[in-house]
Amino acid sequence: MPYTPSGFFCDRLIRERERRDGEGSIGKPLHFQGQDFEALRQECLQKKVVFEDDTFPPAHESLGHKELGHKSNKVKNIVWKRPKEICDNPQFIVGGASRTDICQGDLGDCWLLAAIACLTLNEKLLYRVVPQDQTFTENYAGIFHFQFWRYGDWIDVVIDDRIPTFNNQLVFTKSAERNEFWSALLEKAYAKVHGSYEALKGGNTTEAMEDFTGGVTEFYEMKEAPKELYKIMKKALERGSLMGCSIDALVPARFETRTVTGLVKGHAYSVTAVEESHQKEAKVRLVRLRNPWGQVEWNGPWSDNSKEWASISKADKEKLHHQNAEDGEFWMSFEDFKKNYTKIEICNLTPDALEDDKIHKWTVSVNEGRWVRGCSAGGCRNYPDTFWTNPQYRLRLLEEDDDPEENDLACTFVVALMQKNRRSERKMGANLFTIGFAIYEVLHMHGNKQHMPKDFFLFNSSKARCKSYINLREVTQRFRLGPGEYVIVPSTYEPHQEVGIAGLGERCTSRICAVAEMEITANELKNVLNKVVVEQKDLKTEGFSLETCRSMIALMDMDGTGRLNLQEFRHLWNKIKRWQGIFKHYDCDYSGSICSYEMRNAVNDAGFHLNNQLYDIITMRYSNENMNIDFDSFISCLVRLEGMFRAFQAFDQDGDGLITLSVLEVGVMI
Repeated sequence: MPYTPSGFFCDRLIRERERRDGEGSIGKPLHFQGQDFEALRQECLQKKVVFEDDTFPPAHESLGHKELGHKSNKVKNIVWKRPKEICDNPQFIVGGASRTDICQGDLGDCWLLAAIACLTLNEKLLYRVVPQDQTFTENYAGIFHFQFWRYGDWIDVVIDDRIPTFNNQLVFTKSAERNEFWSALLEKAYAKVHGSYEALKGGNTTEAMEDFTGGVTEFYEMKEAPKELYKIMKKALERGSLMGCSIDALVPARFETRTVTGLVKGHAYSVTAVEESHQKEAKVRLVRLRNPWGQVEWNGPWSDNSKEWASISKADKEKLHHQNAEDGEFWMSFEDFKKNYTKIEICNLTPDALEDDKIHKWTVSVNEGRWVRGCSAGGCRNYPDTFWTNPQYRLRLLEEDDDPEENDLACTFVVALMQKNRRSERKMGANLFTIGFAIYEVLHMHGNKQHMPKDFFLFNSSKARCKSYINLREVTQRFRLGPGEYVIVPSTYEPHQEVGIAGLGERCTSRICAVAEMEITANELKNVLNKVVVEQKDLKTEGFSLETCRSMIALMDMDGTGRLNLQEFRHLWNKIKRWQGIFKHYDCDYSGSICSYEMRNAVNDAGFHLNNQLYDIITMRYSNENMNIDFDSFISCLVRLEGMFRAFQAFDQDGDGLITLSVLEVGVMI
């Protein structure tokens, strides 16, 4: 069998080892794009220069690709400036971070800003996302950093402090204080993660809430909300959950249009408080909300200037922090809230995001997988011949809820199915897939099969499933089922849609994530490479074989898609160019081949130092009947050598040059 190194499995092995060392945890976040904030800051301070971030430069591509692209009139007069060029005495945070520090600019990212406003209500969460050790005075080097949860890992994102301006005013998010910049820099870091500012246009508040906390989100449609919604909201805020809401605009043209009551349709709001007050002898339930614009407020009952405030005591006014200010924040009765808003989103914090050290009665577990066309992309139950091939995740519910308000013996859990990276790939035409999931009970009579077969799904109905398949980043739902063992089957609506999935799954919270990218197959790689190499006059070759291209993909495919994305292709091309230079050096007569005796030196020049036995094997395998090695064979040899060395190093964790492999681990080396 030909040796085919697998970059994906080697990378997975390295990542799993890193996880054991704490990499990607809250205390040890991953360095986004390999940038180490402390190292970069110290380097700038030593050199006495300000940091310039080449990975997110002050250029058109960082603004966007369409409405903010290089052909757009909107960006012609935009100038990127550092805060010290915008105002005197710039400060990172003025008088503590608060909701009034977030005012929306010329970008449709109210969903993000609503989440940031919620974040300011919880200092512990806020200062995890926005590290406090940052100023424009002490150790200032033009570099800042922020931390986000990114599909299972915490990442630390480095930026420089050059911000888009127009007429010396910030174009996008700004603070009510002209010399305060933490919110604008946070927005820039989030834009960098997604590829551009324009990538942030349009979204759900919960998307950012999850990226700030690693939490799990639940949606409630007001018309279908449970009768105890007020209690759910109050408890959620008490335990630190983030909460947003919106008013659906059925007609796209009416997005972000004001109603006569001062509310805005198709616009994201933050829920910042839920309280009760005494009005004469009756209790009134109130909700406080904030418009990310920093202005435009509700003008009905309990608005800033309404008569209702005269009917409550001074103590209640102080408890509710009633202010008459055009700051975008306002109160309204819970009944008016239900009548006017159509959707509420609650981001429940995972145990590691909670504020205290109390024993928590729920856990989160992580699983990973992939939908692969022709193998495990089976579509929904409408396709019984292929549905069973989808990834399957076991869920074991052991203990009933300890809730005196519930009298049934059942366990509560949440399943969340998430698509990854679709926002950052919009510029390549990527759209959200339509996704969903179903849950089946696995009884002892079904045996111990790890992957339930086709017949199981033909003769057993699901115990629970998501309400609908939908093209959102995440589909989430809470369930109550009896103790037992279950299998969760995530799928796209239609089969043969190739998407990678990674997920969480156990009581009481599970998240199953999906990822898809614009990528090229081995055949497409062969066509692309051969068009380039066959045109080179100083290289005599007929191009690469399909088998060599498959080996290239196996080497560079770090995410296991069986294809190469743009970044992986770029790394591959750089390797090929270097190896091509070595080949040309030894192909002195331009014959398109090198002799087997020169192969030893060529392999050494490529960085592989082998023993005599391996050199003999290479010669026998890759040389032709005349003991010559052509360009395709040369590259194929180096690709497989690199894969072999990478796999070995991944297994050689103690660095002693010896490894022991199980039968399954041998498969990784194949």
